[in-house]
Amino acid sequence: MELYWRRVRRGLDLVVKTDSGEEVSVGGVRETKRGIEAIAKTMGYDPGRASKDLTTVEDAMQFVENFEPWLDFFGVRMEVDREIRPTQETGAN
Repeated sequence: MELYWRRVRRGLDLVVKTDSGEEVSVGGVRETKRGIEAIAKTMGYDPGRASKDLTTVEDAMQFVENFEPWLDFFGVRMEVDREIRPTQETGAN
């Protein structure tokens, strides 16, 4: 399995790529008109895993990574690949 950040339309998604090739988003960072927002996904409800008051994208990425959300979904310790992957092509015109 791999763990990495992928560029998306308005920010970044923290993605786990499974051994079967499936990509699962476990967190994200968005740049909005109001600032930078971050969320570490969870199986339940935990409003403490989201923040709208971050000053940099790097701070937002660290906020998400500190929760290790991949453990909630896969139960496996992983290191985040520091290279940010480009936006994935969908093939749609």
